[in-house]
Amino acid sequence: DEIIDLHDRIIGKLFNAAKNKHQQQFQASGKAINDKVRMYGRIGQALLEAKQSGGDPFAAIEAVMPWDTFAASVTEAQKLAQPESFDFLHRIGESYATLRRYAPQFLDVLKLRAAPAAKGVLDAIEVLRGMNSDNARKVPADAPTAFIKPRWAKLVLTDDGIDRRYYELCALSELKNALRSGDVWVQGSRQFKDFDEYLVPAEKFATLKLANELSLAVATDCDQYLHDRLALLEQQLATVNRMAAANDLPDAIITESGLKITPLDAAVPETAQALIDQSAMLLPHVKITELLMEVDEWTGFTRHFTHLKTGDTAKDKTLLLTTILADGINLGLTKMAESCPGTTYAKLSWLQAWHIRDETYSTALAELVNAQFRQSFAGNWGDGTTSSSDGQNFRTGSKAESTGHINPKYGSSPGRTFYTHISDQYAPFSTKVVNVGVRDSTYVLDGLLYHESDLRIEEHYTDTAGFTDHVFGLMHLLGFRFAPRIRDLGDTKLFIPKGDAAYDALKPMISSDRLNIKQIRAHWDEILRFATSIKQGTVTASLMLRK
Repeated sequence: DEIIDLHDRIIGKLFNAAKNKHQQQFQASGKAINDKVRMYGRIGQALLEAKQSGGDPFAAIEAVMPWDTFAASVTEAQKLAQPESFDFLHRIGESYATLRRYAPQFLDVLKLRAAPAAKGVLDAIEVLRGMNSDNARKVPADAPTAFIKPRWAKLVLTDDGIDRRYYELCALSELKNALRSGDVWVQGSRQFKDFDEYLVPAEKFATLKLANELSLAVATDCDQYLHDRLALLEQQLATVNRMAAANDLPDAIITESGLKITPLDAAVPETAQALIDQSAMLLPHVKITELLMEVDEWTGFTRHFTHLKTGDTAKDKTLLLTTILADGINLGLTKMAESCPGTTYAKLSWLQAWHIRDETYSTALAELVNAQFRQSFAGNWGDGTTSSSDGQNFRTGSKAESTGHINPKYGSSPGRTFYTHISDQYAPFSTKVVNVGVRDSTYVLDGLLYHESDLRIEEHYTDTAGFTDHVFGLMHLLGFRFAPRIRDLGDTKLFIPKGDAAYDALKPMISSDRLNIKQIRAHWDEILRFATSIKQGTVTASLMLRK
């Protein structure tokens, strides 16, 4: 799993490097390109005037510049020109040596299997394995090419045959995609297994369904479910259509161009902010070390940081909290040891290795969240049934830089994202370090399903990055109300089962495509089995959503 993840990141970095180089070269050539555009604009104008007056076109060009200069400019323009598609893919070939440093060994250790959709990719991998084994340089003429997408075709399939560099780059890139989607799986893997192996066994699912023990929030009978949901949909469509026609929608109108929503007011009124600032000034300044010790006296959260082998609690509580603090403020053990008299890096490192793990952080966090949840004062903020989540990116540096991931959303520097769920009582009940190259929505359900606190979340909020149709569907099946703030909501379309004649006011929002009820019926049991597997923890929601 680790080497597959590393391969995924390397391919991603190669694509990013090629894209950046493509953009940099284009920017560097910007002045020369602009000069050529202006020059050919003058030539074009001269030719238009020559045609209108019946003049000699060649003389018209030479009136703008000498013929030799024009001929030289054509050669220069051809050198400046990018591929017709303006694609950076051709620059991937410059990084071929990077792939060759590990690709033969990488392919040699993986035992791959493929679904029919990815058979061509697997056949191409077998060709590469054979070439590596025989030290062959030329790709066989009968090598599989059906898997090659149009974007790659011009680079791979040349007049001289199959280009070895681009064939291997294309195959390894498509292998990465197929491993992500689950069309290719790996024997012995946990994250890249056959899709069906992740789910509750079919026989067990059938037994659970028959006994009505699926623990889902929807009717498990397909006919009943569709009848109820379609009736509710038609009722809501009629209500909103009537309100839209009467211009009675709160804070929104529907025009011919779509939905328009009134912007939200400031979340915190100025008067409230002034009171917040005044109250904050009244609070005493407390050392964070003293705060940790006092909170531990209230809750005993440090008892959850047990020894990996013996299960004993840490003997030196101060040293344990020092190590936790080094993590919490991202200071690191070396600098923390230098800042604390009588403490050494070796002591902190030993304690971190034996007592501090993901699972100990999770149980300790649950202890703190529960302690706040039981405090009646926390009820002033909320009842603990709603929550929100978002990701925060941190750049990686020093020795950790190579472990980071690159996401153009956060710039070109590698980093890690901490995805945090916070309750309406301001308790961060789930925090997970996630891959920055994956959309936030992938991890939304993990925090709601797998936290260890006593909170019972019913409704959840995210920003646009936390929303996809897949998450909406699973939230419904698993019993959560989902209320994301969706950017460009006016561009979103509604899907209905029938024609839109009955909903004149909603026509700009209704898609020309229709709900495919037949598909839902055909795959109903698979949908329930999928959701049940996630609910029971047979597989995590994030792993399946990445597929």
